Amino acid sequence: MNEPLTVYTLPNCMQCTMTTQALDTANLPYIVIDLTTDERASDLMHQFGYTSAPVVIARMVSWSGFRPDWIAKIAALRDHPTLTGK
Repeated sequence: MNEPLTVYTLPNCMQCTMTTQALDTANLPYIVIDLTTDERASDLMHQFGYTSAPVVIARMVSWSGFRPDWIAKIAALRDHPTLTGK
């Protein structure tokens, strides 16, 4: 799985910082979108029912808040043959 995750964040958000640090540690690529500067993204997150940051969107799963358990699962699956096509 080489496609980057998308992380929707807010400034000065401790859980957002912890999430991006954990993604860095797990060597998982990601794109950050600031919800305070992207109104469309903010509206979309509310439509999906998310009310707190960060929101992480992966290939087939999404979550909000700092979830090291989900980050570990995504990292473990990164090289799985069914996802890499090997």
